[in-house]
Amino acid sequence: MEYASKDIRNILVAGHAGCGKTTLTESLLYLSGATERMGRVEDGTTASDFDPEEARRKASLNSSVIPVESNGTKFNLIDVPGLFDFETGAAEGITAAESVLICVSGRSGVTVGAEKAYKLALKNNKARMVFVTKSDLENSDYFKILEQLKIKFGPSICPCVVPARLDDGTVAYINLFSQKAFKYESGKQVQIDLPDIGHRFEGLIQAMYEAIAETNETLMEKFFEGEPFTTEEIVTGMAAGVRTGQITPVFCGSAVNLQALDMLLFNMHKLLPSPEHEASTLAEDANGEPVELHCTEDEPTAAYVFKTVADPFVGKLSYLRVISGKVTAGEPLTNARTGEVEKITKPLTVLGKKQMENDGIGAGDIGAVAKLVSAKTGDTLCDASRVVKLPAPVFPKPSLFMAVTVAKKGDEGKISSALARLMEEDPTLCYINNAETHQQVIGGLGEQHLDVVKAKLKNKFGVEIGLEAPRIAYRESIRKACQKQGRHKKQTGGHGQFGDVVINFEPCDSEQVVFEEKVFGGSVPKNFFPAVEKGVRLAAEKGVLAGYPVVGLKATLLDGSYHPVDSSEMAFIMAAKLAYKAAMPEAGPVILEPIHTLKAHVPNDNTGDIMGDVTKRRGRVLGMEPDEDGLQTIIAEVPLAELANFTTFIRQTTQGRGWFTTEFARYEILPEMLVPAVVEQARKLGNLDESADD
Repeated sequence: MEYASKDIRNILVAGHAGCGKTTLTESLLYLSGATERMGRVEDGTTASDFDPEEARRKASLNSSVIPVESNGTKFNLIDVPGLFDFETGAAEGITAAESVLICVSGRSGVTVGAEKAYKLALKNNKARMVFVTKSDLENSDYFKILEQLKIKFGPSICPCVVPARLDDGTVAYINLFSQKAFKYESGKQVQIDLPDIGHRFEGLIQAMYEAIAETNETLMEKFFEGEPFTTEEIVTGMAAGVRTGQITPVFCGSAVNLQALDMLLFNMHKLLPSPEHEASTLAEDANGEPVELHCTEDEPTAAYVFKTVADPFVGKLSYLRVISGKVTAGEPLTNARTGEVEKITKPLTVLGKKQMENDGIGAGDIGAVAKLVSAKTGDTLCDASRVVKLPAPVFPKPSLFMAVTVAKKGDEGKISSALARLMEEDPTLCYINNAETHQQVIGGLGEQHLDVVKAKLKNKFGVEIGLEAPRIAYRESIRKACQKQGRHKKQTGGHGQFGDVVINFEPCDSEQVVFEEKVFGGSVPKNFFPAVEKGVRLAAEKGVLAGYPVVGLKATLLDGSYHPVDSSEMAFIMAAKLAYKAAMPEAGPVILEPIHTLKAHVPNDNTGDIMGDVTKRRGRVLGMEPDEDGLQTIIAEVPLAELANFTTFIRQTTQGRGWFTTEFARYEILPEMLVPAVVEQARKLGNLDESADD
């Protein structure tokens, strides 16, 4: 069934892990009649968590779109993971939604996941609504949570439905709009007399009236004159406040026992904005000029790819949010990023793992299309008559890197293609083939993230891998000058080999090997200078301490001798290598380690812990400054070798609020006490094999 954009609500369902997001989505789907029985997260039978890995872990790992159709309105619920290792879901889902439904557990209260969801909504200028789940449980404290919400999120918080425990232990729900109370029997609403909740009732009504009055001058006058608002005025004023961000309404109920969900569904329709709400969506053309897109099927088509699913059997599935126009089968759409034309296959409505074909995806709606060739997450597909690009989503950057080991020989080649498929659906995953350490390295948001990637590689692509700490790409250098002769003389039948050089080796500021010649009197002919340089560069590929490449080295050819018959390029290459090998041990050789600039974004309360930990990791704190999200940014320089488990530490210390980025800064001398361990590791890796030098 097709819906007009005014009858569509695109809602991101977000919150802390375990707060009941998926159960709420499943309950609303069941209430709408779309499923005959309600799935359970514990059993792995929900529509949202259909991935085998989600069912096994009993947690959401990917975002999923669940269309709930009720009373002529289509609610596209985008259920996103609450686990911090899987923040990709929220980052991609927010681009397709107009509103964020923040779930808060009636038992746990306002946790970090709820804070992050609220900040995400604010940052992206989305309407907000809070639903307190598990409100029927005995240890649930709605009014304590309401206070927490006000402290954390400020005066926009406005309760709309509140629970009250009756004498028989059951929970009733008071609708503050209509000032009526209801209890639920097997999910069915039964009106009851208004329970007595004491002085709180008048206070809640007064607070709600005050919030609504601020949205409209007429209502403000009525409020000051002490006149009560009608239910219609309350709903209209509340809707206006929600759409401008002045009001964050708070509802409550029980998803498991289907309590007060009808009130939530009704108010999601009444209060949350439709795609039509925004006057226009701003995009830009090929010249970077702004273009306004309007949510109507009368305009040329523009659709945004907000999520990609890669399946080795089905192929690629691209989830679209249609901004303007309509996406239909057979329609050629231009990818604004690549300029390539994509032919649209039959549009699909996706409900978990179910895919249903339909005639098209209208303006404001969400759907999916299979087998697009070049499209990836963040792309805009448009009608050729108006090619525009919407802003690309911002994803968290990988912070934990692990080296891949292959269980079966011959699977090395399969890894890169399988990871490329996974990276299509997960923009926070990265893959590096490190030529220097000869390791394949994957990066993600945390241990759980990489563990799931490992499981997907095995289950989806049949590639079994192990994960280990990646090797550090050390360097070597020297601290003092040393002049040595290198003489290569070899007599064989026929022509012999002869090369003789005197080279001065000294430290310099370059990140490479610098070669110069200061030969007088033709002791070494000019045509052999390149061979001497080549010999030095080849030799410098391996340092004398641990076999790592040498940097910051200046080699100056000063003197030498040659034989008119036996001298050759190869002979001078060998002579240069001999001079290098003789000089290096006497030139004060040192091992250099990579130093990274660390920017750790953490709450003010955690700055002392983080700075203390940085110091323990041999780091230097350079300074601190506030960031745009209200966190403090600690800027420090830390050896890469010490950052291995920093992802876990910062997450535990800040309870998931903190995050960090690192960037290579430079190489510095490795402390003397750590050199033996690095040399021993190099020996095990075969870096010091003499045969490799020749």
